Amino acid sequence: MVKSTAENLSPTRVKLTVEVPFEEVKPALDKAYKDIAQQVQIPGFRQGKVPARLIEQRFGRAAVVDQAVNDSLNTWFGQAVAEAEVTPISRPEVDVTEAPVGDEAEGPVAFTAEFDVRPTIELPDYKGLKVTVEPAAATAEDEQAQLDALRSRFGTLKDVDRPAAKDDFVTMDLTASVDGEQVDQAQGLSYQVGAGTMLDGIDEALEGLSAGEDATFETTLSGGEHDGETATVKLVLQAVKERELPEADDDFAQLASEFDTIAELKEDLKKKAAEEAVNRQGVEARDKVLEELGKLVEVPVPENVIAEQLEQHFSQGGHAAGDDHDTPEHREELEKNTREAFANEVILDEVAEAESVTVDQGELIEYIMATSAEYGMDPNQFAMMLDQAGQIPMIMGEVRRRKALAKVLEHAEVTDTEGNAVDLTAFVTPGGQEAIDAAAESDEAPAEEEEAEKKAPAKKKAAAKKPAAKKAPAKKTADAEDGEPAVETDEA
Repeated sequence: MVKSTAENLSPTRVKLTVEVPFEEVKPALDKAYKDIAQQVQIPGFRQGKVPARLIEQRFGRAAVVDQAVNDSLNTWFGQAVAEAEVTPISRPEVDVTEAPVGDEAEGPVAFTAEFDVRPTIELPDYKGLKVTVEPAAATAEDEQAQLDALRSRFGTLKDVDRPAAKDDFVTMDLTASVDGEQVDQAQGLSYQVGAGTMLDGIDEALEGLSAGEDATFETTLSGGEHDGETATVKLVLQAVKERELPEADDDFAQLASEFDTIAELKEDLKKKAAEEAVNRQGVEARDKVLEELGKLVEVPVPENVIAEQLEQHFSQGGHAAGDDHDTPEHREELEKNTREAFANEVILDEVAEAESVTVDQGELIEYIMATSAEYGMDPNQFAMMLDQAGQIPMIMGEVRRRKALAKVLEHAEVTDTEGNAVDLTAFVTPGGQEAIDAAAESDEAPAEEEEAEKKAPAKKKAAAKKPAAKKAPAKKTADAEDGEPAVETDEA
C-alpha cells in the first residue's frame, strides 16, 4: 500500500512525500519488461519473448525502472492524494528520490510531489450584506435604443458620394510594408469607420477620404511573423457606404415584428427596455454583493495557478474578446480579475457547503441547454463535448456556486439610490442567474454588422477588459474534481 505524508508549505501549497513498496512496484516492472520486449528485436528471440535479463543487458535496468515509474506515477500519485485527503488544483512538480536500481533491486519507489491546493478559509457572516444600486427605470433613450437597434437589423447599405465619416462602412485595399518590403495585403476589406477593431491609425486615415483616393499611415503590427514591428500601410478606398434605416412606421412594424402598428411595436419595445433595466440592476446587485462578500475574508491565492492561467490566456491564438494586447497594463488588469475570480470561487464553495447546496440533473441540463444556445450549438453535441473534455464536474461546480451566490443575494439587503427596496426574487430562483448573465453579456457584446470583416494584414488587438463570465469549453485543467493531474518527473 502506498504510504504518504503531507506537509503544508503555505496555505495554498502542499508537499507530499510518497513511498511505494516493492510489491506494488513489481507489477509495473513486469509490464515494462513486456512492453519493451514487444518493441525490440533481438536475434534468436521472437518479438515479445525477449528475456528480462537480456533487456537489462541491452538497455540497462534503469531504463526499465524509468518506464515503470513513468507509466505508474499518476496512479501512485492519485492513491497518495486520496490517502492524504488533499485536493490538487495544479500540475504537481514531482521528484523521484528512490528507485529499485543497483543494490536496491527490490527496493521501493519514493518521490515527492509539490502542488497547489485550495486554501481553507473561515466563512464570514454573509447574511444581511447591504448594497445600493441604481433604480431599475428605463429611460426614453433606452426605449429609442431598442427601436434603433431593430431598425439597424433591417437597414441597408447604400453608396454615398462624399468623404468617409465616423460610422460609415467602407470597402478598401490594404498593403503593409516593413522596411520597404511588402509583408501582407488584403483586398475588398469591409470595415466600419471608428469601430477601432483594426489597425492603429486606420480610422484617422479613413476619415475625410473619398472613394478612389488613397492614404498612407504608420502602425505597429500585432501577431504573426512581424509582431511588434512598425509598418507602412497603404490604404486605397474603393467605396463609402452609409446605413439607411427604414422609417419607423406601420409597414416597418409588420416587417420586423408580429405587430400591425408601430404603436404596438413601441409598446412592446418599451416593455423589453424595462426588463433590461431590471436585469441590469440585477447585474449591479450581484456584482456589488459579491464585492462586499469578498471584503469580509482574505483568501490566499496560489501564485502558480494565477501565472498558469495568465499564460494560457495569452498563448491561445484567438480570444473571444478579440486578440487582446499582451501589455503590462492588460496583464495587470487580467491578473487582478483572475485573483478576484479565484477568491470568489473559494468563498462561494464554502457558502455552498454551509447552505448544503446540491445540483440535480435537471439543473445541470438547464445550464447546459442555456450555455449551448449561447454558442449556437446543439445541446446534445455540447453535452457530449463537455463530457469528452472531462468538464462535467467543472460545470457542476459552476452551477453549485451560482446557487450559492443566489443564497447570498437572497439574504442581502439591496436598495436603490432613491431608498426603495429592490426585489431580487427573480434572480434567486432557478434560471435567474441566466437572466443576469444575459444582461451582463449584452452590455459588452458588439452589435453585429451585416457585412463581416475580411481578414486584415494585422488586426488591432482590443483594449484590456474584464473577462466575460462565461467561457467556451476549453482544455481540462488540473483540478481534483476533473480527475488526477498529469505528472512530470525529475528523477534523482
